[in-house]
Amino acid sequence: MSSKRRNKKDIIARVNFPLYTVQMLTSRHVIVGGGGGTSKTGVQNGFEIFEIFHDGSRFAAKEITRHETGGNVVMNCSVYSNKKHSLLAAGRENHCQLYKVNSKLMEEVVSIGNDTHIRQRNAKVKEVTDDNKNVKKELYFEVKPLDSVQTDFNGSEPLSRVVKINHDGTLLATGGTDCDVRIWKFPSMQPLFILKAHKKEIDDIDFSRYDNYIITVAKDGLAVLWDCLTGMERTKLTWKQPEGSKYLYKRCRFGIIEGLDKKCALYTIVNPTGLAKKQKSYLQQWIPEENLLKKMLEFDESLASLAVRDDGRFVAVGTMFSGSVSIHVAFSLQKISTVVGAHSMFVTGLEFVSAQNTNHSISSVVEAAVLSISVDNQLCIHTVPYRKTIPLWIGIVLLIFTLFLTFLFCAYLGL
Repeated sequence: MSSKRRNKKDIIARVNFPLYTVQMLTSRHVIVGGGGGTSKTGVQNGFEIFEIFHDGSRFAAKEITRHETGGNVVMNCSVYSNKKHSLLAAGRENHCQLYKVNSKLMEEVVSIGNDTHIRQRNAKVKEVTDDNKNVKKELYFEVKPLDSVQTDFNGSEPLSRVVKINHDGTLLATGGTDCDVRIWKFPSMQPLFILKAHKKEIDDIDFSRYDNYIITVAKDGLAVLWDCLTGMERTKLTWKQPEGSKYLYKRCRFGIIEGLDKKCALYTIVNPTGLAKKQKSYLQQWIPEENLLKKMLEFDESLASLAVRDDGRFVAVGTMFSGSVSIHVAFSLQKISTVVGAHSMFVTGLEFVSAQNTNHSISSVVEAAVLSISVDNQLCIHTVPYRKTIPLWIGIVLLIFTLFLTFLFCAYLGL
């Protein structure tokens, strides 16, 4: 396992507002959101979209689009993308705001002088014929607000704490301070049903890729597994907690069990509360349909954030007090990388760069890459380089040599 302290190279972007949510928009574009809230502090609210690239020696990010949201801070969001456009659902106060995100090419005229290069935007670049000017095309994103629907109905302090779109973009789940989880038809936002099992505000929600599962966790200490198509409760996760302790689930994410076709695993992070605060926190791996806690890994401090890569191979965890980020092999929970003090404050969000190999993917440069954000206004990237393995031909030679030595030894003993 590698362990290191934050490197300045890990910081790929800084914004001028605290960050609370991060999502991959494409295989190389990330959207982050946050803000300073409704108070007149001068801290803005909104989204920023960055393009991530590798310059040959390190990862970097370039700002592509900025969209401000007025007086409403963006605390959470979820993205569904197809070949034509992306749909973004964002929790803003007690509403869920939908956005359509279109990618467009902007043509720029680059005027080339003798000593300097001057870039000018021009809407009529196709008419430019000057030999000293070149036309350059750059991608940007247009963020267009759509419907806004109230999703939390707590009479005193309504707040939408989490929104989540399922993998095929047909359902949306929302949860907040009114303790209910609502399932909506997406993107029409037609209400389907309400999941009622929690007595305190919702902390997290996630859809499984298979089996039509949805998991919900709340401050009442419950983690409930549902059928998202019927709204029926399947089971409540239970585990034997250390004697005299009480734990609360903080985050939940589904993954894929490697080697098994269309089987999902579930990962949760739990923190001690009350008198048990000096006890360990845990990263847990579950087999959800069996209500089976398969593995646990302990941590010395409270955990704040959780992410699972889309192919199910890696899990990442962010901590509360030290602002550290660790990356684990999902199957075994083995820790393979830790960045101590990745952020100066608690890690508010994690998101893996997609493992899918496309023409525009940057994931092939390293074995794994995870993005992290915090209220310190920074977007960081943490990577796992390809681990060294023995070439196949060397392995075959070693095997043959071992068998040969075994044969000689047996012959010597007369066996």
